[in-house]
Amino acid sequence: MRVDLSGQVALVTGSAHRVGKAIALELARQGVNILVHYGSSAQAATETVREIKSFGVDAFSVQADISTQAGVETIFTALREHFNRLHLLVNSASNFQKRHLLEVSLEDWQATISTNLTAPFLCTQAAAALMRQNDPPGGVIINVLDKGAFVPWPDYPHHSVSKAGLWMLTQVSAASLGPDIRVNAVVPGPVMKPAGTNMSDEDWAKIGQRTPLQRTGSAEDVARAVVYLASEDYVTGTAIHVNGGEHLK
Repeated sequence: MRVDLSGQVALVTGSAHRVGKAIALELARQGVNILVHYGSSAQAATETVREIKSFGVDAFSVQADISTQAGVETIFTALREHFNRLHLLVNSASNFQKRHLLEVSLEDWQATISTNLTAPFLCTQAAAALMRQNDPPGGVIINVLDKGAFVPWPDYPHHSVSKAGLWMLTQVSAASLGPDIRVNAVVPGPVMKPAGTNMSDEDWAKIGQRTPLQRTGSAEDVARAVVYLASEDYVTGTAIHVNGGEHLK
């Protein structure tokens, strides 16, 4: 059965910009009220909230380090005070650091694992407790992965390990939190140029040519997959690849 999302409340971590922002905006188009979480970009978060509200829903932003218990408590305290309910959690915030395996310091390792795996774990626990206070009890959790969760990624070893762990957390959570809470994942491929790079349009197009569909996608493609997973109530414990078939190569 397809669930009507209008009037629901979502927390989207890392939603001030990039894919997280696209997800938040698409949910707003469906009538979902949004808590925009951000790490450091207050100006971007303010603009995202403004855009979300243009769809006629409520939204506000909270800054927090969600790799810590205190940071997660900050978000969920604000969520209870503002909305006092939660239907959808999207764990989108991510640390993406390029290193060779032998160059990864303990600090690099801990920072990546904390953001990419510990934060979703802590948010999942807090969200499940709040979702079960809904009437009727229940909700949906969606984790954002990438190809590093499924294949070794030598240029991003600690990132790859963290995303593989997040995929297992997705499955364990789905098995543990049913029947009232569903947990799934989306796996974006080449949908946005890597942040902090000066990649040319020509090089970006070449990346898309390597996929079976021979083109790149968009953050909005990922956002629509999130809406599907939030709306379809007989899907749990699965991952949708939004990558033009990149995983087949």
